[in-house]
Amino acid sequence: MDLKKYIEDIVDFPEKGIIFRDVTPLLANKNAYREAVRLLSDYARDKKVDVIAGPEARGFLFGCPVAFDLECGFVPIRKPGKLPRDIVSKTYELEYGHNEIQMHSDSILPGQNVLIVDDLLATGGTVEAAISLIEQMGGNVVGIAFLIELEALKGRERLKDYDVYSALKY
Repeated sequence: MDLKKYIEDIVDFPEKGIIFRDVTPLLANKNAYREAVRLLSDYARDKKVDVIAGPEARGFLFGCPVAFDLECGFVPIRKPGKLPRDIVSKTYELEYGHNEIQMHSDSILPGQNVLIVDDLLATGGTVEAAISLIEQMGGNVVGIAFLIELEALKGRERLKDYDVYSALKY
């Protein structure tokens, strides 16, 4: 199945010069969504994953079904102000600005094998920040899985010390 048929390019969003890869048509198609989850799950099947960590919000949309498929837990990586208990946080740069992510400070146990799942690899800043938080809590990042990789932005170089998978490359 050609999943690229279900990704819509939105020009100049959220800023002029950016091409936003919209995954909502893929999510709306049961066969395309199922295939995307299958590809991400197949990548991780032999990694002995204890928990999936997914950045808000599209990481939830792909990470949760992968966690269900792999029979492991899911840990959300949130924007500031969304988590009610003690948190750890990290500020990072985006391709068009900066942001901060947070996790509950007890969401990853020391020694747990963690797979990060997100929809898109651009510059790698979000995932680099997530890795920092996971490792700060003692987790082992055993892989990072993306539906889409924007190769021109070279995010994979930033993550060169980790096993990175992307189902689609632009």
